[in-house]
This record gives sequence, C-alpha cells and structure tokens, in this order.
Amino acid sequence: MSAPYTDKMIARKESGIGWMIFNNPAKHNAVSLEMWEAVPMILDDFLADESVRVIVLRGAGDKAFVSGADISQFEEKRSGEEATRHYNATTDKATASLMRADKPTLCMIQGYCMGGGVSIAVSCDLRIAAENSKFGVPAAKLGVGYAAPGIRKLMALVGPAFAREIFYTARQFTAQEAFQMGLVNRVVPNGQIEPYVREYAGTIAANAPLTLRAVKSIVGELLKDPGQRDEALMQRVADACFASEDYKEGRTAFMEKRKPQFKGR
Repeated sequence: MSAPYTDKMIARKESGIGWMIFNNPAKHNAVSLEMWEAVPMILDDFLADESVRVIVLRGAGDKAFVSGADISQFEEKRSGEEATRHYNATTDKATASLMRADKPTLCMIQGYCMGGGVSIAVSCDLRIAAENSKFGVPAAKLGVGYAAPGIRKLMALVGPAFAREIFYTARQFTAQEAFQMGLVNRVVPNGQIEPYVREYAGTIAANAPLTLRAVKSIVGELLKDPGQRDEALMQRVADACFASEDYKEGRTAFMEKRKPQFKGR
C-alpha cells in the first residue's frame, strides 16, 4: 500500500484479511475528519486486491472500537452551516463506502462503540463484540441531528422500538443487551475476541467470493423498498455463480472430499 493516509488509520493485509484499524487510542479511537476521509481510500485498496477476501474493522488496543467522533474538532470542523455540511458529507461517504463494498465486512468490537462507532458498525455486514463492549448513541445529549439513512440502517438491525430506545435514552448498553436487540451477531469473552475473529474471518475468506458477493448484493437489494429493488441484478449475480469456475471447483472438491480452492472467477 502507498504512504499512510493518516497515522491515525492503519491498513494491513494478512492471510486473505484486510484489517482497517482506527488508531487513536489516546482518545479511545475517536474519529477525526482525516480518519473519516481515509476510510473509503483504504477500502478502495482492499477491494481492488484479489488477495483480500474479507475486511475486518477494529480499534487499536482493547479499550474502544470507536468511542465516537472527535468532539475536540467540532468547533473547527463542525460548526457553521458550510463546515457541518462538509463534515456530514465526509462521514456519509465513509459509511456509504462500507455499505457498497462488494466484499464481506466484519466489525470487531472491544470496549466503547459509541455514536460514530455505532454508525460504522451498522454499516458493516457482521459485528462481533467482546463482553466488555459498551454501545450507545449520545446524540440527544449533544443536540446532534441524525439523518434518515443512519437511523434506517440501525432500524434494519434492531427494529423501530429498540432504535427509539437507543436514541431516546442516549444511554450505554451492554454487549449482552446489544446482542438481545440484534445489534451484534456474537458476544465472546474479552480475552478470546481477537483469535475468534481471526478464525471467523478466515472461515469467510475460504468460501467462494462470487457466492458471498452475490448474497451481499441480494441482501442489499431486499433491504430496499420493493419498488426500488433491481430484480434483474439479483438474478444476474446468482446466475453468475453457477457459470463460474468456482462452482466447478466446489463440486469437484466435494466429490474428492477435499477443501475447495476458490479463485473468485
């Protein structure tokens, strides 16, 4: 990869996994404007690299995934109409890039996952949390407005009643509460989350990329209002799997009782 976009973001590739690390531990990985700007650039690099099969987002250290936006920047970067518009456009671009990514995205959460951290997490496909994780959206304590797309993403996971509770109370929720709401897929012991996520991501990385891409595309379409769905696209990506070399490899490997070696074509 080229020179780092900012020292507060780390991009690493290991064994089919692209790691995106929010690296601001002194502020519990609070996200600055420069960090938001780096997210789609790192993603573009991961998506263009065929060796990267799955993308994992995490925070540096074990105290926080992302504790929210860097509030120290609000006066400079988020006050006034023009500055606020630019800031919101930058964060929207970052989360939209996660939503549009055609490779599986997995969020590894330890410690605080607050505000902007929740926005990032719900933009990923899957979320795995350590038992010490804390979740919350303190917008109502700051007077921050949330646009409809962000609320809709949260509602798609937890439903309207829990979405209201999260926003109305602005309180912190435990990892178990988040699991019960459907905000996270799994909760694992604190000391086991990194090896668990590595194995989990490795399992995904070993599967057929075209199948994963097709499922991600179809789920994305099905989450849209019926009139907005691209039925032809959904059929096309499913058909592409059956026409692929990987489909032949999968059948052959099954008959030969060995692990398939998928190539994504």
